[in-house]
Amino acid sequence: MLREPFVDEKFEPDLMWFIGGFNVYDREETRGVELGVYDPDNKADRESLIRGYCLNLDCLSYRHKFVLVEFLAEKLSDSNFDFQTLFEIDEGIASSWPREEWYGLESPRQFFQDVYELAQEVWREDLLLACAEDQTLW
Repeated sequence: MLREPFVDEKFEPDLMWFIGGFNVYDREETRGVELGVYDPDNKADRESLIRGYCLNLDCLSYRHKFVLVEFLAEKLSDSNFDFQTLFEIDEGIASSWPREEWYGLESPRQFFQDVYELAQEVWREDLLLACAEDQTLW
């Protein structure tokens, strides 16, 4: 069974792995400033964000990456899945996005579609390695 990277529990794929690095709560003066120059609705900026932050997950093994990409593909194939809910933050939660645009992206689905497409490129070798294995043995 595939285990979580930091705790000894079963790994459950979650799309927050892709966008959690954009949380700037209590880091507004550092990470917030760093990310504040990007517009997530701008395609070129979005690609830079995805390459630099969404797919820069060194703590994950090639198997974790494979499972996350498969999970994302499943969500993208569901036309009713609401990607905007991933960007909504309750007031009682200690989280915040770097810019106001993050709270209401023009197309959160397109953001994740771009994550999927770039993951196929950036993680290509990892995904091929995992695909060649029998996932039932993980």
